[in-house]
Amino acid sequence: MKSSNVTAAITLTKMIVLIGMAVWMSGCAAALASPAPLADPDDSPAARAIALSLTGSPGDPVFIKSYGPADSDGSGILEGMAYLYDNALAAIALTAGGKHEDARRIADAIVYAQEHDRWYTDGRLRNAYAPGDPRSPSGSLSERGEEFALLPGYYDDEAQSWQEDYYAVSTATGNMGWALLALCRVGENAPDPDRDRYIQAARRLGEFLLTLESPTGGFFAGYEGWEHSETKATYLSTEHNIDLVAAFGALGRLTGDGRWQGAADSARRFVMSMYDSRQHCFYTGTLTDGTTVNTGVMPLDTNTWAVLALGDEAPDPRGTLAYIEEHFSYGEGFDYQSREQGGGVWFEGTGQVCVAYAFMGESARYTSLLAYLRSQATDGALPSADRDGLSTGFSDGSGQALSYGRRMHLGAGAWLAFAELGYNPFDGLYYAPAP
Repeated sequence: MKSSNVTAAITLTKMIVLIGMAVWMSGCAAALASPAPLADPDDSPAARAIALSLTGSPGDPVFIKSYGPADSDGSGILEGMAYLYDNALAAIALTAGGKHEDARRIADAIVYAQEHDRWYTDGRLRNAYAPGDPRSPSGSLSERGEEFALLPGYYDDEAQSWQEDYYAVSTATGNMGWALLALCRVGENAPDPDRDRYIQAARRLGEFLLTLESPTGGFFAGYEGWEHSETKATYLSTEHNIDLVAAFGALGRLTGDGRWQGAADSARRFVMSMYDSRQHCFYTGTLTDGTTVNTGVMPLDTNTWAVLALGDEAPDPRGTLAYIEEHFSYGEGFDYQSREQGGGVWFEGTGQVCVAYAFMGESARYTSLLAYLRSQATDGALPSADRDGLSTGFSDGSGQALSYGRRMHLGAGAWLAFAELGYNPFDGLYYAPAP
């Protein structure tokens, strides 16, 4: 899934529309907004904030740390995490904002991490890396006797051992889908030979993801745990498969290889199978048997991303948006879970809703929600939530509950950048000029 953490303080990574103003085309499905030219690619304080958070020397590969210091929960481990999902979003946001050289630095870090895993050689990526330059210090070698991409962790003086995060070392399908999409977005805007290098890395990542396809369609959730003792995650996540609809589709368009469109179609069929036509919503996925629908937690982004990624192919996008508005609105923003389960504003998800307003042509609501998001930002940066302990309802593979805190979050800032630019990261198009 998205960013997460073993200390129960974190993350996991659209939409809503004005029901009474729905626009219908000749009695058919509601029309989406038409793609619009970008007025000013530099008119995004959030994108500028992301660029300013890049560390190291210009041109060097870099991962950006996902979280700033906590307001009150005292959890320091998150400050040493650069989650793959957040960094993929950041690379796409920088690309959308015209900051292509900055975006390539993150893409270079992703390519390096893929080519220099300390154990795996199959093209996979981990859920998180150490922030900064991913290259291991001179003289530090992996078990295979090679340099390697640095993973987050810390030395525990009491235990006298190196400690790592269970989720960080694992491999989630959705995170890899976002990394694949980032490589495609950066690659299509890169000069040769960088373009070919990014596309080749995207192909290699796609090949690994194909090994996770379920015999009945869709893709399993990845692998959990450390090398030597990893276990396959046998549930299917709607969110993960939504990511792959966009990622495989982008790779297919870049390469002209029909296999990737076939993979996108497999992911899309699974997503469609999770749709509840009575409530107009998408369920979170399956249980670990790979078939039983999981109705226990209903996250916002499973539904909003479905509308953004499926577009005209969504069964009833305005019905889904009505469901979201009824169940997820909280104050001036939106919660991670439905109101019956949660209780707070999730700024990353609220940014997704703002992008959805632009996508659906709801200019007034887009402008109003963007103004609210900007009022909650500091120099273009947003916290992940309006309070500590905002529950997701999920836990990681080690059993730790996952929640969001009030600390600056790279992923939330990236979605604010998409909102400011009116940019849909799933299809790579702009739907509203930056105000």
